[in-house]
Amino acid sequence: MKEKGSLPMLEVYFKTVKDKKFKKIDSVRAGCWINVERATEEDLKKVSELTGLSMHDLQDSLDNYEVPRMERQEEGILMFVRTPSVSEGELYTDLLTIITTDKYLITISSNKNSVITYILDQKTSIATTQKSKVVLRMLLRLAHEYTVQIKKLRTSVSRSTHDFSQIDTKDFVRLAETEEVLNQYITALVPMNNVFEAIRSGKFISLYEEDADLVQDLLVGIKQSADICSVNLRSIRSIRDSYQVIFTNNLNKIIKLFTSLTVILTIPTIVASLFGMNVNVPFDEYSYAFSAITLSTVLASLLALFFLYYKKWL
Repeated sequence: MKEKGSLPMLEVYFKTVKDKKFKKIDSVRAGCWINVERATEEDLKKVSELTGLSMHDLQDSLDNYEVPRMERQEEGILMFVRTPSVSEGELYTDLLTIITTDKYLITISSNKNSVITYILDQKTSIATTQKSKVVLRMLLRLAHEYTVQIKKLRTSVSRSTHDFSQIDTKDFVRLAETEEVLNQYITALVPMNNVFEAIRSGKFISLYEEDADLVQDLLVGIKQSADICSVNLRSIRSIRDSYQVIFTNNLNKIIKLFTSLTVILTIPTIVASLFGMNVNVPFDEYSYAFSAITLSTVLASLLALFFLYYKKWL
């Protein structure tokens, strides 16, 4: 197994404590960070050659529906987490695979990952050889992004629910879409909380005394995100139920209106039908019969209208 070599499909970074930012290098070396974005089978084969991990274990990195979890292998630790996705589609979270071995830190994602991009762009005193610290920084950023995205969704819902009197189908669709996003978030956050608890135990990642605060912040952050997500889900369901009640009430009012109009218009329809028959009818011999019948019909309709209004059926 070659330790050094050109990896044209992978991005390799190295940073010392003195460096301000992560530097991109051309070849793999011990203590480097290998980042794989838009991963392919060929990329996984190269990672397998470098780490000794089996392709069977690495294949899960390409499964967009993989549940957050952590695995210990002889060659290293595999951590599967999900990050909020900015792309539109059926999935609102992206899988991020983090692998730590004796020599390398490796991240694999099927798309360009916002968490990785943020870490690479930041100035920090952490070196790539400090794999546990880099991983903790990634996970802290992940928890923060969930909180930010959940708050954005909540703000969007609040702005769209300011006028309950103007409810239409689009409002129901918007709430259903937001609820689906939050459901996917909570589905990712709950198992990730278990992953982070495992990290705190120190059985999977080597932690130092100065990492204790980072781990605590991580657990607080992910729990806070899950709690906010749950609260917003309950709030959206409550708003949706209110929408449904108001929408149903408005529909009932419309039905009552048209039913009442039907009853009122039925009176002149019946009268016109009776006097329109091709047989002898009352008042044939009177010249003012048409005016009298019309006036009587209008009065009867107005009486029916007043009765329905008085009974509050209109």
